[in-house]
Amino acid sequence: MYRRVSIRLRKQFVSVLILCAGLVSTFSVARAADPGAGKTLFQTNCASCHAVHKKVTGPALAGVEDRWPDKKLLHQWIRNSGSVLASGDKYANDLFNQYNKLPMTAFPSLTDADIDNILAYVNSVPVPGGAKEGGAAADPYAAKTEDDGHNSLLFGVITLILAVVAVILMQINSNLNKLASEKDGHERLEPVPFYKNKAYIAICIVILFVIGGYFTIQGAIGLGRQQDYMPEQPIFYSHKVHAGINQINCLYCHSSAEKSKHAMIPSENVCMNCHKAIAEYSGPDLYTAEGKKVNGTAEIQKLFDHVGWDPKAGRYTKPGKPIEWTKIHNLPDHVYFNHSQHVAAGKVQCQTCHGDIQAMDEVKQFADLSMGWCVNCHRTTKVQFADNNYYSIFEKLHNDVKNGKVDSVTVEMVGGTECQKCHY
Repeated sequence: MYRRVSIRLRKQFVSVLILCAGLVSTFSVARAADPGAGKTLFQTNCASCHAVHKKVTGPALAGVEDRWPDKKLLHQWIRNSGSVLASGDKYANDLFNQYNKLPMTAFPSLTDADIDNILAYVNSVPVPGGAKEGGAAADPYAAKTEDDGHNSLLFGVITLILAVVAVILMQINSNLNKLASEKDGHERLEPVPFYKNKAYIAICIVILFVIGGYFTIQGAIGLGRQQDYMPEQPIFYSHKVHAGINQINCLYCHSSAEKSKHAMIPSENVCMNCHKAIAEYSGPDLYTAEGKKVNGTAEIQKLFDHVGWDPKAGRYTKPGKPIEWTKIHNLPDHVYFNHSQHVAAGKVQCQTCHGDIQAMDEVKQFADLSMGWCVNCHRTTKVQFADNNYYSIFEKLHNDVKNGKVDSVTVEMVGGTECQKCHY
């Protein structure tokens, strides 16, 4: 009798353990999409043709999932719009005709997870007009990040509950085995305490080793990276006012970006070309990232103090001293990056690497500038290949474009992912 009960309970015990493992696996896989990662992918791949809430070269992306009848078809459209058009899908062909039969760039390297992250970012961007107290713009995916935090907490609680259930079942199984042995008259040794059991100790050591190794690797990968780094500068210089509101071209100040390896920090003389005539600030209110209001006129006076300019006398009255700007974007010494090659030959826009710079009062590092981020850009970015003399040596690829074997050429196809391209 006891033996049959024991066997039956063992089977139930195994079934419960399998169920617990399945639940843990399900919760592990069904993680929410990451709008933060989607923002990076959106800026790298989509921002040149799309905005979230307004029509540019392509349609506004807000509500795009609701407009497509099938999410799988939307994923296929993003990877290769031509295949969807060829299938005869009515919505895809109507969209193609609506935008003057301008083909959408194909992104075959984007995974389903990448596309879901992009869509999560698109869904998280609020309608323009919302702002936080103090004048700072609302974080477009702060709410989503908070939801992700709640999901992680829920996953942790469920995992803990399942672990407790598994321990209880193991104890029940042990007690039943003991009862069955006593009933049959078999001598049963007392179980080894948990803290003395070599198997349990070994399992705990392995688990701690794996967890410690994971965090060690993650920390090592992040060494030297400073995404979102926003240092306080000696003068509050607003790119939003200069490049955004006043529409000053980036190359006016960073004139060497299309001619040199470095984009160059402009000299004070470049600033004074305008500020000899502009001594007072009369634009919209300025705020620091902490929400503190900034006196724009006082910041202009700091510039005058550095260059020795007397606005009342209209001339330089004392020797100048350099402005000690804090550098934001840094690459390791073993990495080679040439601004001119990207800006002049590659036609890469400033926003691709620097984010929405024309909307920043205080500049921060937009991208993590990791090797993976750069390589992903090289894999997906199409170059103006046919009419670009810089790539004239690639005769085979030119012929492939002319013969229709390929519709475009990516940076990767011209050696953009070879190690020596970026590493000395």
